[in-house]
Amino acid sequence: MRQFLVLAFSMLFLAACAAKGPIAESVLQPTKGNTAAGIMTFEQQGDKVQISGQFTGLTPGAHGFHIHEKGDCSAMDGTSTGGHFNPFGKHHGDPARPDHHAGDLPMLVAGANGQARFMALMDGISLTAGPGSILDRGIIIHAAPDDFTTQPTGNSGARVACGVIKAK
Repeated sequence: MRQFLVLAFSMLFLAACAAKGPIAESVLQPTKGNTAAGIMTFEQQGDKVQISGQFTGLTPGAHGFHIHEKGDCSAMDGTSTGGHFNPFGKHHGDPARPDHHAGDLPMLVAGANGQARFMALMDGISLTAGPGSILDRGIIIHAAPDDFTTQPTGNSGARVACGVIKAK
């Protein structure tokens, strides 16, 4: 009986591991003159991506938060990441609504201590090959809130932290 239980548990464990999709990570570093930093994880879950992150060094309040087209943080101001990731040619907008860039993320909100946690399940992006793949793309935290209206950026201001999304 014990061998059966061990075998059954092992099979369930392997099935659970096999069900997980690809995983990626991004370490965000401050751009010149800023202190914002963080670490993010991305996990494919069916046709969506679960995104989570922890951040420090932010000014209190809301910050625009976007996946950008290029995985290049070489510019001191983060502009080497290019524009928002937009493989489907949509207008910038609120990610809670259907019409928005694939790279538009919900607002990142920092507390009075400059720390923030982020968690969102996003569709329209992927960690697998295809037009919605976010692997090797940039991720940017902006200085100001995203108004989800102004084209093409949401009037989010300067880029205060930059990272590149890498497969684990």
